[in-house]
Amino acid sequence: MHTILGANGVIGFETSKQLRAYSQKVRQVSRNPKKVNDTDELLAANLLNFHETEQAVAGSEVVYLLAGLKYDTPTWQRDWPVLMRNVIDACKKHHSKLVFFDNVYAYGRVAGTMTEETPFNPCSKKGEVRAQIASLLLAEMKANNLTGMIVRGADFYGPGAWLSLTHSMVTDRLKKKKTPQWIGSTKAIHTFTYTPDAGKTLALLGNTPDAFNQTWHALTSKHKITGVQYIEIACRLMNQKVAVQALPKWGVQLLGFFVPVLREFVEMMYQFENDYLFDSTKLENRFGLIATDYSTGIEASLA
Repeated sequence: MHTILGANGVIGFETSKQLRAYSQKVRQVSRNPKKVNDTDELLAANLLNFHETEQAVAGSEVVYLLAGLKYDTPTWQRDWPVLMRNVIDACKKHHSKLVFFDNVYAYGRVAGTMTEETPFNPCSKKGEVRAQIASLLLAEMKANNLTGMIVRGADFYGPGAWLSLTHSMVTDRLKKKKTPQWIGSTKAIHTFTYTPDAGKTLALLGNTPDAFNQTWHALTSKHKITGVQYIEIACRLMNQKVAVQALPKWGVQLLGFFVPVLREFVEMMYQFENDYLFDSTKLENRFGLIATDYSTGIEASLA
């Protein structure tokens, strides 16, 4: 049994599709889970409740922690440590392997390229939370209390990535015949992980025994793309005039009075004001993989 904790999200969806090549037994777990594959098992659970989490994990060979919480700092500080502890303890009780899909917030601002060896140096409150829960899992792995791994992805783009900035600022606006927007510098390099590539990575690693007890970066294009270049590709594919509305930090702060998620994003602006380079060479070399190119991925996102 392969169990998805955080069903209904785009990464859970993509991972579940890929898992069909490895197992006919996939369990979807969330407060209101839905099937991805016809043979999926559904189980409703609140991961902040240990008893419900333990029941969700029972019988699982591999557990994929893909859950998300409301994008709110107090919520993260209160709930992420509890959720991670519940999942770790449930996996230990049932001798299940754990695959945790993480972001790069714990790295903080990196001068250069982010790799699996990049140390934790968070420069945001959300980054501090991510460093805390990742360190908790790493400590359990180091102590041989748990067989696990951390897989990190860059910011998302792809079909179904409704909560991504690329969807709200570019895809959705182009479909409404509006000018695309970008946060921070349009000329800064910003790497994006294509969501189907992330799902492919998670399913592959979760079914590779010697991949455990390591940290991996999800398959991500090596092409150095800037915000304006991303928008140029999208506009060309939509046969629309290339134009962009750049939102500097003060603009995001102003809009944050009306859009709560943007208010929460202000502390993460460093990711869009400076080059953001994410590298998945370790995975590519190990499995001989090539990431989806941006033109193909953006076209699928727009479709």
